[in-house]
Amino acid sequence: MTSIAAQIAQEIGVKPTQVEAAISLIDDGATVPFIARYRKEATQGLDDNHLRTLSQRLSYLRELHDRKEVVLNNIEQQGKLSAELRQQIEAADNKTRLEDLYLPFKPKRRTKGQKAIEAGLAPLAEQLANNWQLSPNDNAEKFINADAGYADVEAVLDGVSYILAEQYAEDAELIAKLRQLLNKQGHLTSKVIKSKQKDAVKYKDYFDHSERLSSVPSHRALAMLRGRNESFLSLSIDIAPNSDDKSSLAEQMIAEHLRFNFAQQAAAQFFKQVIQLTWKQKLSQSLETEALGNLREKAEAEAIKVFAKNLSDLLMAAPAGPKVTLGLDPGYRTGCKIAIVDNTGKLLQTATIFPHEPQNHWSKSVRTLVNLCKQHKVELIAIGNGTASRESDKLIAEVIKTLENNNVSKVIVSEAGASVYSASELAAAEFPDLDVSIRGAVSIARRLQDPLAELVKIDPKAIGVGQYQHDVSQSQLTQTLENVIEDCVNAVGVDVNSASAALLSHISGLNKTIAQNLVTYRDEHGRFSNRKELKNVARLGPKAFEQSAGFLRIQDGENPLDASGVHPETYDLADKIAQQLNSSIASLIANTEQLKAVDIDTLADSRFGHVTIKDVIAELEKPGRDPRPAFKTAQFKEGVEKIQDLEVGMILEGVVSNVANFGAFVDLGVHQDGLVHISAITDKFISDPRDVIKAGDIVKVKVTELDVERKRISLTMRLDDTTASVKPNHKQHSKNSNKPAKTPQTKTTNKPKSKDPANAAMGNAFADAFAKLKQ
Repeated sequence: MTSIAAQIAQEIGVKPTQVEAAISLIDDGATVPFIARYRKEATQGLDDNHLRTLSQRLSYLRELHDRKEVVLNNIEQQGKLSAELRQQIEAADNKTRLEDLYLPFKPKRRTKGQKAIEAGLAPLAEQLANNWQLSPNDNAEKFINADAGYADVEAVLDGVSYILAEQYAEDAELIAKLRQLLNKQGHLTSKVIKSKQKDAVKYKDYFDHSERLSSVPSHRALAMLRGRNESFLSLSIDIAPNSDDKSSLAEQMIAEHLRFNFAQQAAAQFFKQVIQLTWKQKLSQSLETEALGNLREKAEAEAIKVFAKNLSDLLMAAPAGPKVTLGLDPGYRTGCKIAIVDNTGKLLQTATIFPHEPQNHWSKSVRTLVNLCKQHKVELIAIGNGTASRESDKLIAEVIKTLENNNVSKVIVSEAGASVYSASELAAAEFPDLDVSIRGAVSIARRLQDPLAELVKIDPKAIGVGQYQHDVSQSQLTQTLENVIEDCVNAVGVDVNSASAALLSHISGLNKTIAQNLVTYRDEHGRFSNRKELKNVARLGPKAFEQSAGFLRIQDGENPLDASGVHPETYDLADKIAQQLNSSIASLIANTEQLKAVDIDTLADSRFGHVTIKDVIAELEKPGRDPRPAFKTAQFKEGVEKIQDLEVGMILEGVVSNVANFGAFVDLGVHQDGLVHISAITDKFISDPRDVIKAGDIVKVKVTELDVERKRISLTMRLDDTTASVKPNHKQHSKNSNKPAKTPQTKTTNKPKSKDPANAAMGNAFADAFAKLKQ
């Protein structure tokens, strides 16, 4: 473990002792949130980001170690394990290097080279390889063997060529050099398959596209790979795309590695053919396949990282809080579904109204909503942002004006994933007698009260904040998103007396079974009055209690510490703090001035050090503090309800719905998100949009370009930027019909070429990126 700990410590920039402590805790069954929160003393302050990386690298390096043992044993059984080879294998720091070293010793199918060896041509191959001044033709005559299939000099030399090519193709050092050359000099080239060109319109940016392999951004890589998988594109990696002889650099590197000079050796022509064979038939295809595989892995990792960040931002969005909320799921023909929940999320009443076409029962709907709001003292109204949302927003505005006290607030809420939840087993178990569409209204109301508590019930892949999420490794994506949810839920903590089983299952130390057992116990015995009662829950044993107790909160319980993040294992420390100050725990809660007087040095001992004591004091100052921001909402512009209502130059307020590597998508309330390209987010250069904005942020943007027919909206957050153009197809812009706007022609590049405001316009290429992301 020491060598692995040292390697991880070097990689993440911490001390080996910190990594060793974390590994020991992980092996003992501790979760990342628990270690990050309650074992800072042991790990000397490693945070959850360090611990997640550490955990992943630990798994990889342990797998690498186990594979090394297998490789060493296999080579040793063949009697070919030298001291030098053992040292190289033990020093291999990644699986690729290890497999390169193992390649010559792997069991293989019978190759042309092996057949030549069996025919007795190995000595000739060795002679020519060791003495390039020998004449291949003259020496080959001695090895003619018609019975073995080598009836003439040409056949013999052909066999020898395969023997040598296979030897060179198994040279780990040569493979490493060629791999590096491919990664540095290679260009990814994409071509449309001619017979599919008409059907491949969505990939038109890649019909004849080439860029350096090392700088292909993840979204473009995944787009091209998807095009290849759908048989619309062909992909290749060219080392010298502008050269007539595209393999010359690779063959030159092989010759340099062999220290072969074509101009001076008698066997120059023969070895030139061997080198071509080594590259073209033995290495180029496998290395290209490997490079494309690595490109996919990196692109997938980046896409998953984008998804994880967006999901984290969404889950950690500000909650509106425990208020009576009316959820409205808008619709036309089937009506608007209404669900009212109390301040704990409990369903109070449901209804269906038909204010919009074709029924148009507007006045009746207003009266129904007013009566419901008065009856249940509704404080918030959550409107789903789907079909008919802006029309429903008008309806609710009239309802609010009609209400006497007029203190009800309305918010348009993303309903992404609500339909998935509605049809899930979880929703069916919670509301077995409720229509699926009404369940969606319940979800919309609850996600306004507490986004985290409601969104954990939905498969995160259905929430719509991913980038090419269906093209990445689903197992890796699922694990990463589960980690994100776990971190978010435990960072906030949950009220054990009101949390759903779905939310509780993400608490450190708990699983679905224990979470359901906890809810069942609560239903049978009533609310928990203290944390000790948790030990009575079936299968919630000492280890699970240790891992979960600090994150499970009990409001208005017997012990005020149970409502805080103070772990039960440090309750006696809290008592000592109270004794030192001649006070009670209840008096110390939120008493910052008194807590400043704590003498930490006097309290520190072998069990609780300074870090733990400071954490307990901080928790006493702000018990159960919620790390999420204060609640606020965007105000969509009145009269702007569809894309046709937009005009170039308009300044609007919107909500960031998704963030990708190339920019951010903003919901303007027109049923079509607009794209702010990374170059139009700020006046300063940024490499990652998340340095400035995140999903859920409320931003002001200016419309710089419109393509109404294709439903493309280009935006800028630099409000002083000049506008670009509009492609009209409706009466509002008919005055411009005689002056068609020029659309900027934008080539795919790695970063913006200019900071000029005119370049902030997205153009068709940026607009198409939006379509690809949505697909």
